Amino acid sequence: MIKVCEIFKSIQGESTYAGEICSFVRLSGCNLSCTYCDTTYASSEQGTDLTIEQIYNRVKEHGTNLVEITGGEPLLQKNTAVLCKLFLDNKYIVLVETNGSLEIDILPPGCVRIVDVKCPGSGEGNSFLLSNLQKLVPRDEVKFVISDRSDFLWSVNFIKKQDLRAKAKILFSPCIGKVAPADLAQWICEENAPVRLSLQIHKFIWGEKRGV
Repeated sequence: MIKVCEIFKSIQGESTYAGEICSFVRLSGCNLSCTYCDTTYASSEQGTDLTIEQIYNRVKEHGTNLVEITGGEPLLQKNTAVLCKLFLDNKYIVLVETNGSLEIDILPPGCVRIVDVKCPGSGEGNSFLLSNLQKLVPRDEVKFVISDRSDFLWSVNFIKKQDLRAKAKILFSPCIGKVAPADLAQWICEENAPVRLSLQIHKFIWGEKRGV
């Protein structure tokens, strides 16, 4: 069984897959409390216990071939890896968004792991496992949510210090309400930062609406 918060079909709003039709499986529970969290309900609500087969069948009804397992923190649940393997075995592209505080190599080969590195502005700046950097492959993505100029400079330094550009794709996302996309774009250009600007396009389309 897996405790599920919600399952829905929408437009992928982030990552290098932004703009594509995607099925989302949001799992319940999280071990962090980021200051800017926009899915606190995934931790505060009890969720629904579903079998792996029930989850797969719900997603199959969507007619998609791209699925994201997210949360909350999906790696808290031991059967997440089994669910991912079922999707992979059925020719899905599988994205898993994780907060970087847990070992990512529990996931089966073939998953695209979107790993957050929590900046100081998140309030969880010491949560990231540096050992995860050695487990990244080129298909993986590393995301930084930027809350202010200090976060930006911290992230640029982290990328250089860890030689992160050679390990995975790198995304910088502005924290909505704290950093204007135009400001973050300007900082990236000024520093020639080796990153991709990532905007939460689902919020530009639907605002803060849930389940999109």
